[in-house]
Amino acid sequence: MSVLVLALAVSAACCLGFGFVLQQAAAQRAPLGDFLSPRLLLDLVRVPTWLGGIALMVAGMVLGALALGRGEVSLVEPLLATNLLFALALSRRRTRQPLGRQGWTGLSLLAGGVTAFIVAGEPRGGTAVTDPLRHWLIIGVMVGLALLLTTYAKRSRLSAGPVLLALAAGLLYGVQDALTRVSGERFADGGFTELLTGWQPYGVLVIGVTGLVLVQSAFETAPLRMSLPALTAAQPLAGIACGVGFLGDRLHTDTGALAWEAAGLAAIVAGIVLLGLHPAMPRGTAPHEQVPDLQPR
Repeated sequence: MSVLVLALAVSAACCLGFGFVLQQAAAQRAPLGDFLSPRLLLDLVRVPTWLGGIALMVAGMVLGALALGRGEVSLVEPLLATNLLFALALSRRRTRQPLGRQGWTGLSLLAGGVTAFIVAGEPRGGTAVTDPLRHWLIIGVMVGLALLLTTYAKRSRLSAGPVLLALAAGLLYGVQDALTRVSGERFADGGFTELLTGWQPYGVLVIGVTGLVLVQSAFETAPLRMSLPALTAAQPLAGIACGVGFLGDRLHTDTGALAWEAAGLAAIVAGIVLLGLHPAMPRGTAPHEQVPDLQPR
């Protein structure tokens, strides 16, 4: 594994983790009437804390795109999942909660799972699938699942809704990472002309905005411990599915390697859940009516 790819992916995870904490701190005070509406972004754009979180998120996405341009999606995605460690670090600083047994167990599972998956699978590049049907089938499944989760989230927006929205956003972000990789390859092959004549960069933009609305709606209606674990767990799973499905990423497929890869992914998800439920994570939403600068004028 390239040290540069490792440094870029972990730096991206750091920016994303810090950015999510700042975004949720602002979004939890937004008016509930903006749930799943682009108006939510228009309200939040007036809040300095949220803008700081978005700036960190954009920085993380740029660093992630650089990592994806130099490494396989199946390698970068598990590393990006460590953003929860940085989110927990910032939350701990604000809440002054010790890690305790739960925190150390979650940290060990997440770190160990990432290591096990990468060492056992040894993600490496291969020949991308040229059949457009395969591309659209995998992307369609991910987007379809995201739409289904969002539909159910509307019916239970203050109970299971935030978790479902975060899962939907994670699936979309995984697809976005795959399309970012394809866009980077097109740019490398023919510059801006080749890049802008393909549909992939526009797909990245549409998915990015849609995912942002879903994430902020989840942050608005529930504490970070409900939404961030689901988001962090879904994104690498979707990204790896796209990487192996049509980008040509190759993993070891012998019985032992597959067992360790599955165990690594399971450990990653378990670690994410434990860290996301840690007492250091913000517990509840603030009263919406106490922040008049977010109310529609």
